[in-house]
Amino acid sequence: MRDKVIFNDDSSGDAFTDLLFNALLGFAFMFFISFALIQKPLEDGNIESKAEFIISVEWDDYHPDDVDLIVEDPKGNVVYFQNKEDGLMHLDRDDRGTLADRITIDGKNIENPSNQEIVTIRGIMGGEYVVNLLHYKANFVVPLKTKVKIEKINPRVQTVYFGDHFLTKTGHELTAVRLFLDDKGNVEDLSFIEKLLITKNGILKQ
Repeated sequence: MRDKVIFNDDSSGDAFTDLLFNALLGFAFMFFISFALIQKPLEDGNIESKAEFIISVEWDDYHPDDVDLIVEDPKGNVVYFQNKEDGLMHLDRDDRGTLADRITIDGKNIENPSNQEIVTIRGIMGGEYVVNLLHYKANFVVPLKTKVKIEKINPRVQTVYFGDHFLTKTGHELTAVRLFLDDKGNVEDLSFIEKLLITKNGILKQ
């Protein structure tokens, strides 16, 4: 006669093992969800900008002359030192040569010798943009060399115009470039036909 086999019913141990396994499974699932929700960092060099175009004029550092950037949009809005925001355009920096190049911040005298004016176009409007320069204050007889640049920002930075222009005397206004855009903001054409915006016969109105 065979001996009776008695099985050890250790149900309490099995329950603990199941509980431990389920807990580990729950932690693993929460870790997976947390990892999936981590936002991917922005790629280097991809900077979101509110501007569609940046128009700038530069002249020599430490130069005392005052040069003004003037831009007209397809609807006839004009931005310059007396009207710094109009339509989709904004004069971000009004530079007056060496005047106000030194400012005091936290008791320290800070100098910024660079001469640059900047206008941003913060939306797309098809049509012609006129970019003019005004020699508001000349201190020398020799012509002043300036550099005008227009950059298209989106979807990537692209220079659509870069050129040198010479201003000769106080009150001298000239057209640097006329820019034609389609309804999607693509550059269709450039023109250099003069169109005065704030002066008469190239002389500043007083």
